[in-house]
Amino acid sequence: MGDVAGWSRNGPIAVLSLDNPPVNAISQAVRVALVEGVKRANSEADVTALVIACAGRTFFAGADLKEFGKPSTEPFLTEVVDIIEDSEKPVVAAIHGTALGGGLEIAMACHYRVAVPGAKLGLPEVKLGLMPGARGTQHLPRLVGVVHALEIIALGNPVSASTAFEMGLIDELADGDLVEAACKKALEVAGKPPRRTREMQAAKVDDAEYGAFAMQHAKKFRSLDAPPAIIASIRAATELPFDEGAKREREIFLKLRAGPQNEALRHVFFAEREAAKVPGLETAAARTIATAGVVGSGTMGSGIAIALLAAGIPVTLYERDPAALERGTAHIQKTIESNVRSGRMTQNKADAALGALRTVCNMAAFADLDLVIEAAYETMDVKREIFSALDKLVKPGAILATNTSYLDIAAIAAATARPADVIGLHFFSPAHVMKLVEIVRSEETAPDVIATAFALAKRIGKIAVLSGNAWGFIGNRMLAMRRQHAEAMAVEGAPPDQVDTVLERFGLAMGPFRVGDLAGLDLGWSPEASTGSTIRERLCEAGRRGQKTGAGFYDYDEDRKPLPSPVARDIIADFARNQGITQRPFSNQEILDRLLWPMVDEGAKLLGEGIALRESDIDVVWLNGYGWPACTGGPMFHARQTGFGEVVRRLEALGITPSDALRKLAADSVS
Repeated sequence: MGDVAGWSRNGPIAVLSLDNPPVNAISQAVRVALVEGVKRANSEADVTALVIACAGRTFFAGADLKEFGKPSTEPFLTEVVDIIEDSEKPVVAAIHGTALGGGLEIAMACHYRVAVPGAKLGLPEVKLGLMPGARGTQHLPRLVGVVHALEIIALGNPVSASTAFEMGLIDELADGDLVEAACKKALEVAGKPPRRTREMQAAKVDDAEYGAFAMQHAKKFRSLDAPPAIIASIRAATELPFDEGAKREREIFLKLRAGPQNEALRHVFFAEREAAKVPGLETAAARTIATAGVVGSGTMGSGIAIALLAAGIPVTLYERDPAALERGTAHIQKTIESNVRSGRMTQNKADAALGALRTVCNMAAFADLDLVIEAAYETMDVKREIFSALDKLVKPGAILATNTSYLDIAAIAAATARPADVIGLHFFSPAHVMKLVEIVRSEETAPDVIATAFALAKRIGKIAVLSGNAWGFIGNRMLAMRRQHAEAMAVEGAPPDQVDTVLERFGLAMGPFRVGDLAGLDLGWSPEASTGSTIRERLCEAGRRGQKTGAGFYDYDEDRKPLPSPVARDIIADFARNQGITQRPFSNQEILDRLLWPMVDEGAKLLGEGIALRESDIDVVWLNGYGWPACTGGPMFHARQTGFGEVVRRLEALGITPSDALRKLAADSVS
């Protein structure tokens, strides 16, 4: 059975123990060992049952990533599953850690399942644009029913062992040693006919159940191929004999695997892991962050504080204005209490988090902290003043971070005598919810400070991407390009609602004009300085400043539902006349090309300038910070799939001159 398997006996019970660190991925060697182990158990007369267990920290946690994208090798997982299920002697799965994907499919092929209480079980293939392809959609409905099977497979989230026990997916929760408990179960069933999942009947449900489930998750499933395919395959489990249902499952699985969304979502999976690998940091040791401070108790500052507190990091929150500090503290408390009610946080953890929050109106309280994150007003003067004060107050070796969205990190660091300790941590709002953090380094930022920033991001559950020091960094610099072209098209005659609809149909949650109204059109605007030189200024001058005033690019009803606005269109049309621009109709394709490809061109420049390390890093920023549809892989992956040469051609067709950086990507992609 090779180097990955061990064979032992507990009386008449054989124990096949697989060991393929670190997560017992189901490699070819593991699949071979499983087949050989089942055959051996059936061939040895004094063996009455078989226990399948795993060494290390987990049961089989899924497919071997090294085999992703490569031709399948025998024995295929479907064969392994069938051989286990067809065993003439009972097979018991001993589950600890996580049984995910193919790991759970192996467990469901076993005739009985015993798990430790802390185990988790799931079929997360949907997150890679796939579905279970080794009987998972046929076995699970037979074990737990259609409703639970839909939730587990189509949503892709694991369930706890206790929940799995209640559903009927787990037969017993181990009290004490797992393998001993599994052997005890094997002794109970030895000599009895194996209880094969395939021989159970999956109860039919009303057609309305499928429709209601799809409707309930319509927003999450939008533009995705896998969820409707999963629903169809689960349905087959209730309507067809097992062999026919398994054949139908395989057909659907292979179609998804060959589809573009699987390739895109696999790209996303690896891109998020690659983003943490920064050349030059291999030997940099992260500094210890035991305590943190946050400057500013507004929406961003309080969100950052919540993220730190939830990770168990004590926070000192500073705000100069006591009333503002009180509002920020109330927001933190309300959010944490809401997390308890929703089940995202236990009461004990919430109590600990609130107990670890200290609020102050004097920055002298920061003196002994390991990290201070500034989240104050977005002007250079304000930030330099804060950093100058922090430099004099905070202990040597502490990291000083700014949450700026656009400003020059080096200029902020120059207000201190310790520029090597200064870094950008650009959180996205709301900071306790959004997954992305752009880690922004200046030329003087120390390697161990960057390493610490990545370690902190991981600790608080964020996905981090390194950016060089440039206006807007990666995400906002590209966003500015999209906004520029969106507003230019509006002036040229494209109605804001048409522009938004085109981008939303592409897969983003909101188009640029709805985003603008939500954020507030008056950000950075004041009546005194207004020149009326942009459509945003004209709208603000007319009192149309976004959702908060009930009017912006759209009109809003009492439920804040956006409605196309004749008033806004008239203001934009008047602005166009003043500029000597004759408005015209736009096709949806022209709008989409003009929204997407100038952004990609800007991404190419970011790569050429060394601001972004990789195309995939740009994708990670847009996927996790701006809601880019994961099923297209991100802006740079989407452009590469379209063809960089084709992107160049489309930009030229729009009258936009592609950058030399984009032309180089096009040339390199065909060389």
